[in-house]
Amino acid sequence: MTENEVCRILIADDEPIERMVVSKTIRGYFGDEVALFEAENGREAIAAFREHDCQVAVLDISMPGINGLEAAEEIRRENQTCSIIFLTAYDEFEFAKRAIRVRALDYLLKPSTKEDLIAVLEEAVWLSSEGNPRGSVPNKDFSMQPKEAPEKDEKAESMKNQALAEHIRVYLETHYMEDISLQDAAEQLRYSDAYFCRFFKQNFDKSFIMYLSELRIEKAKELLADITVNIKDIGQKVGYRDSSYFTKVFKRITGVTPSEYRYQ
Repeated sequence: MTENEVCRILIADDEPIERMVVSKTIRGYFGDEVALFEAENGREAIAAFREHDCQVAVLDISMPGINGLEAAEEIRRENQTCSIIFLTAYDEFEFAKRAIRVRALDYLLKPSTKEDLIAVLEEAVWLSSEGNPRGSVPNKDFSMQPKEAPEKDEKAESMKNQALAEHIRVYLETHYMEDISLQDAAEQLRYSDAYFCRFFKQNFDKSFIMYLSELRIEKAKELLADITVNIKDIGQKVGYRDSSYFTKVFKRITGVTPSEYRYQ
């Protein structure tokens, strides 16, 4: 395969060991489906992105000179469809808001699990093959968020969070078969993207994409019990338009393909 026939992924982090671990994880899962390019600061990241026309950018935030957020803003100005993923140790609401403004696909906190990283990269690689339709949505005003409520006791705040988490679970149970993103869910539930992103990670202990993927695969398992239903149709019923992508996600989560699962 030539460089242009595979998904071109940029990895930018000022820590060599971190770049090595991320590269090894990606290469171990995707093999020759991807071409990897590395940078150790934001300036190098922008240059590598331009030189190789990268379709996916995995960026640390804290880097010398131009940081990851500034690099992402420049990448987004030049390319509306690149899937941007932040992998950072900074759990700051302002950083999350800026990440959402550049329409980042996800915001993963270090140390991120291998499963979370692979799940979001799986989505990014698939989007690159589809022309990344989600990357072309216009910018929205992400500055709005729910107004701060007056100070409440911990029990009341906990009950409020439980109610919102249940609301999110019900929404996903109802809409998992649709082509939805974190931004779509936040908009439908009337929360700002940044608030929703932060709340989801704090209350579900995993990324939105990972949670949605696991939910879809659980639903697929139920449908596979009926051997008269075509596996390709099952993939579409649980939200995967591409059958090969469905098979790949299913195998990553369960360890077997849908057909193997059906007859085991």
